Amino acid sequence: MSEPRFTARYWLETAFPVEETAAAMAGEQSTGTFLKLASEADPLVQQQAARIEAVSVLDEVATPSLPGAVAPKGIAPVWRRAEVTLSWPLDSIGPSLPNLLATVAGNLFELRELSGLRLLDITLPQQFLDRYPGPAFGVSGTRRLAGVERLPLIGTIIKPSVGLDAARTAEAVAKLVDAGIDFIKDDELQSDGPACPFEARVDAVMRVINDRAQRFGRKAMYAFNLTGEIDQMRRRHDIVVAAGGTCVMASVNSVGLAGFSALRTHATLPIHAHRNGWGAFYRSPALGFDYRAWSKLWRVAGADHMHVNGLRNKFAEDGTSSIASARACLTPLTEATPATVMPVFSSGQWAGQAGETYERLGSADLIYACGGGIVGHPDGVAAGVESVRAAWEAAMDGETVEARSARTPALATALQFFGKVRG
Repeated sequence: MSEPRFTARYWLETAFPVEETAAAMAGEQSTGTFLKLASEADPLVQQQAARIEAVSVLDEVATPSLPGAVAPKGIAPVWRRAEVTLSWPLDSIGPSLPNLLATVAGNLFELRELSGLRLLDITLPQQFLDRYPGPAFGVSGTRRLAGVERLPLIGTIIKPSVGLDAARTAEAVAKLVDAGIDFIKDDELQSDGPACPFEARVDAVMRVINDRAQRFGRKAMYAFNLTGEIDQMRRRHDIVVAAGGTCVMASVNSVGLAGFSALRTHATLPIHAHRNGWGAFYRSPALGFDYRAWSKLWRVAGADHMHVNGLRNKFAEDGTSSIASARACLTPLTEATPATVMPVFSSGQWAGQAGETYERLGSADLIYACGGGIVGHPDGVAAGVESVRAAWEAAMDGETVEARSARTPALATALQFFGKVRG
C-alpha cells in the first residue's frame, strides 16, 4: 500500500531551467537547506522530501512579470512559464491545515529563481480530509434552514455598512423580511463596534425575525458577523443560538485557518465565510492563488457558504472567474468527503444577471445577494425582492426575462431602471 501524499499544482515563471527550478521549490519546502548538510542524505530525512510529479513548459516571455527575480549569469535570459506539480508524504506534516498552507505556499513566493508563481490547485488524501469535519450544512442544510427548495436564496446586505445602531438595523431587517427576503447578512465591516454592539444587534434583529417567523411560518436567515478572537467568536455564536438565529459569518482572511477551524468545531449553525481581502490573492495573474486551491482550505475547515463575486460585478474579477469559482464550490473534493458549499453571488447583482448566471453555472444552488438591486428598486424593497425572484423563476422555467416581465410589473420596472444604470 502506497503512502498517502498530498499534491500542489503551480503555474510558474523562471529564467532558469524549469526542472531545476522545480527541484529548488521541492527542496525549499521540504528537506532542503541553503547549505547542503550531511543529514540530508539520511534515509529517514529523504523519506520526507517533496517529489516532482509533473513538469509542463507552456511558453516564453522576454521580461519577468515580478521584480526581485534573478537570472543565470553570462547568458541572455529567457523567462519560461510552466506548470509544475509537487507532492509530499502526509507524514511530513500530518493532517494540519495551518501546516499544509505553510508547506504548499510558504517561502515559495519569495524564491529568487521565480519571477511568477500561482498555486493552482491542491489535492488531499482521504486521511487528511478525515481529520476535519468539513461543512456541517452546505447546500442542503442551508436550504432546509431557510425554507427554500428550488430557487436560489434571494438575499441582501445591510447597508450602510456601518453607522446604523441596533434599532435601525432591526428596522431595515423588518422591511426586508416583510418583503419576503430569504437571506440577510451583516456587512463585513460590522461586527461588534460601540455604535452597534453585537449582542444588542442580535437581540434587536432576532426579535423581528422571530416575530415574522411566528406570523408567516418561515424564518429568514441572517448571517451575523462574529469575526473576532477565538473566544469572542465562540461566545458570539452562542448568543446567536440562544436568540434563535440560524447563521453566523466570519471573515476568513482575518481569523485565519486555526481560528476558523476552532469556530467550526464549536458551531452548531451554518458558517458564512466572507472572503474580504481576496483580491490580494488573485488579482495579479503572476502571483497568488487560484480560487480552486484557496477555497479548498476553507471548505475542509468547515465553511458552508463562500463568496464568488458575480457577473458584471463592481470589482476587478470577471464573470468567467466568478462562474469557475462557483463551480469549484459545488464540485466534491472526494466521493467520501464532498465538502461542497453554497456559492454566494454578490457585488452589483440584480434581476438582470439571473438568467445568464443560471445558464452559465447550470445550477440554482447559490445565494444571490443583491444590495441596490433590491433596496434600490424604484417601487420599494418588496418590489426589489419580487423582481429578482421572478427573474430566477423565468430562468429556471426556460422563459426569457422579457416575457416574464410582461406579467410581473416589479420585474419590468427593474429591467427599465437598472438596465439603464448597470447594463
